[in-house]
Amino acid sequence: MKDLHNDAASLIGEAEGITRRDLLKAALGTGFAAAVLPVNAQNVIKTDSDGLTAGMVTVTVDGYAVPVYRAQPAGKTGLPVILVISEIFGVHEHIADVARRFAKQGYLALAPNLFARQGDPQKEPSIAELQKNIISKTPDIQVMRDLDAVVAWAKQNGGSADKLAITGFCWGGRITWLYAAHNPAVKAGVAWYGRLVGEATANQARHPVDVAAALKTPILGLYGAKDTGIPLESIEKMKAELAKGSSGSTFVVFENSGHAFHADYRPSYVEADAKEGWKRALEWLKQHGVA
Repeated sequence: MKDLHNDAASLIGEAEGITRRDLLKAALGTGFAAAVLPVNAQNVIKTDSDGLTAGMVTVTVDGYAVPVYRAQPAGKTGLPVILVISEIFGVHEHIADVARRFAKQGYLALAPNLFARQGDPQKEPSIAELQKNIISKTPDIQVMRDLDAVVAWAKQNGGSADKLAITGFCWGGRITWLYAAHNPAVKAGVAWYGRLVGEATANQARHPVDVAAALKTPILGLYGAKDTGIPLESIEKMKAELAKGSSGSTFVVFENSGHAFHADYRPSYVEADAKEGWKRALEWLKQHGVA
């Protein structure tokens, strides 16, 4: 592992499949995915890095250098760790900003580029092409391995082994449920409008509803009642499965919101619900000892 905050190009030779432009772009945490342009600029939240160490690191997994955007209070150790899992659009400026927001709250926040082997989601011109060319080709088992390696890195670089949390948005919301079931060290999670049900495929063998009954980690689900892609029926099905177990997970469904209500750079953004969701997320993590 090398820190790329001051020398973003130094790992070009090690990061197979990552070009100089891509690595520099990720290191700076700038830019938005082409599939969501134009950006709703008037609502975009910009969190500075004052008092933080923020930038790119890499974590090697099975010989592959996975890029990870890292943000944490400068010079601090023993920090609570939070994995920040992106939407299908990858680790673009919005996700980097969310990581900085957590760092301002005292967390070591790590947002890995979990699609790095499959391609650059920021370049795909449409959501349909992004889903076809990258997302459908990213195996859950690869994602779990990458996150395990990121957690191991965190423990060796200022993070507390006893204070691990995860949060994710859309695609990352689904992964939040799955990784919490995969890794019992996760103390708490917050899933923002992540898909709960679906057909099993070679790359996605299970979905959150399939692991709900056995889940031990408390997850807060933040969802929108007007989300046409995640109907309320699927939330009720998830609740029924969770009730068979003892995780203590719960949902907050925002009546005035649809999908991606936290995404301040998109027209779907609902400021009041995004702020309330953020407040509840921080409270949930603190309630479960990850703060």
